[in-house]
Amino acid sequence: MTALFALATSLLWGLADFGGGLLTRRMPALTVVVVSQSIATVVLGAIVVVTGAWSEMGPQLWFAVAAGLVGPVAMLAFYKALALGPMGVVSPLGSLGVAVPVGVGLVLGERPGLLQFAGIVVAVVGVVLAGGPQFKGAPVQRQAVLLTLLAAFGFGGVMALIAEASTTLTGLFLALFVQRVTNVVAGGTALYAAVRRGTVAPPKVSPAALPALAFVGLADVAANGTYSLAAQSGPVTVAAVLASLYPVVTALAARGILSERLRGVQAAGAGLALVGTVLLATG
Repeated sequence: MTALFALATSLLWGLADFGGGLLTRRMPALTVVVVSQSIATVVLGAIVVVTGAWSEMGPQLWFAVAAGLVGPVAMLAFYKALALGPMGVVSPLGSLGVAVPVGVGLVLGERPGLLQFAGIVVAVVGVVLAGGPQFKGAPVQRQAVLLTLLAAFGFGGVMALIAEASTTLTGLFLALFVQRVTNVVAGGTALYAAVRRGTVAPPKVSPAALPALAFVGLADVAANGTYSLAAQSGPVTVAAVLASLYPVVTALAARGILSERLRGVQAAGAGLALVGTVLLATG
């Protein structure tokens, strides 16, 4: 079940990133974050009420609050890094965040077997290559590298925090709701400040864009949920690596929907990621 939930996480995060990337071509990234997360918050609020998840209130929800604060910072840093480019450097570096939950798992005493350790190495290399690393070209701005590393470890921190925020299914609903409320408050405050400074135009969202924004927000929420279930049902080291295969999904979505051609290094990376997945799932 760990592998199944973690792979579902990769699928959902990959599609959410793809959808978010398309939306940011038409509207500011901060607007995409706030609106998509607001929609997800409303849906989660309804689920919390229907399931009676309020009974799961407890100190563990502070992990969800922390995840809600870290998430928007990481996402905005990543979008800013992509704007500075080059994407061939930013995208692979962004996958390094897997080191955070894997490190947490090792500190907590998890020790992967030889086959699983080999799968971790192969899968991580595959994910980096699937991002299409750029080996030559113009120098990379130091700011782009620093922002990417901030985003990567922020994403990894969210994975580690949300895994600690609940121990039951209803508790997970409540934790995700608290995380999203925090996301919206933090992101909304940043958006308001940016509009006041004049660096971002006042948000204008057409009704036609709402389904895509809802998909991005709900897919991101569902991915956090399936990752938490994966981390609770098996080794965090395995769950984190399998959940970090989402760049492969994003690349394949771009290939299938936008007809973007995969570079040779990306195709090789996707193959290695698949091999690493098999090793982890069978180890």
